[in-house]
Amino acid sequence: MSLKNKLSEYALQDLIRNALKEDIGSGDVTTELLIPKNRVIKAVIILKEKAVVAGLEIAQKVFKVIDKNIQFKAISADGSGEKPGKIIAKIQGKAGSILSGERTALNFLSHLSGIATVTRSFVNEVKPYKAKIMDTRKTIPGLRELEKYAVALGGGCNHRMGLWDAVLVKDNHIAVLKAGARGINIKDIARLVKEKKPKGMKTDIEVRNLKEFQEVLEIPPDIIMLDNMDISQIKKAVAMRDAQGLRPKVQIEVSGGVHLGNVKIIAKAGVDIISIGALTHSAKAVDMSLEVTG
Repeated sequence: MSLKNKLSEYALQDLIRNALKEDIGSGDVTTELLIPKNRVIKAVIILKEKAVVAGLEIAQKVFKVIDKNIQFKAISADGSGEKPGKIIAKIQGKAGSILSGERTALNFLSHLSGIATVTRSFVNEVKPYKAKIMDTRKTIPGLRELEKYAVALGGGCNHRMGLWDAVLVKDNHIAVLKAGARGINIKDIARLVKEKKPKGMKTDIEVRNLKEFQEVLEIPPDIIMLDNMDISQIKKAVAMRDAQGLRPKVQIEVSGGVHLGNVKIIAKAGVDIISIGALTHSAKAVDMSLEVTG
């Protein structure tokens, strides 16, 4: 997968320039004070822990924005699983340029690799089953496309990119509708969605219990999301859907309370989608460093 599939070249350059401006500001005072302008060095980026690598393309672009003459050679590929001590990139160029771009490049790399690594852990847990591991909109503002790119590199799937590309009826939508119209129920809402949705757009409706699930199943959207249900409820929902012959027309999504300790049990129950906000909002950055070698 190429980063260009996720972000235009213009958007990438804009993102990188803003990140560099945030870090360098009016100038890298320490480097300008101590490092000779024409000093050329070699450096490597080394993993300090096991990880799925993500973000080498953007790391390269960081250095190129600072100095187009910097040579950046990726040794690993985005999406590859690597062991501690692995050199994932080699860099050569003016010392000042490399030192000024070091932190921004590593920030992108370590964050995106963290997302890809935790995603791969979830994907490996559910491998024997058909459930897809999917991300959510719980992303860092401005980094959504990159974070979803990292999820895909880890083997996960992208849910909707934003509010414009799918109908997803959540609890607050339902609460507002119920407050504004006495007697309206979730079945009425499901019918309203089916009547008014844009042609060809997928629909996903969140339910809190099996009663709501059954009501929505009578006017089925493409996806029914089970919000924070326990495993016994999840199994019953799958059985109810299958008994009505609605597999695979209606997919069941599980969201809330999912972790590495229970994701396999959830997948085994026969659900189609497991959406996990923690893939992006809680992924631990991968420990890595840039080291000068000559």
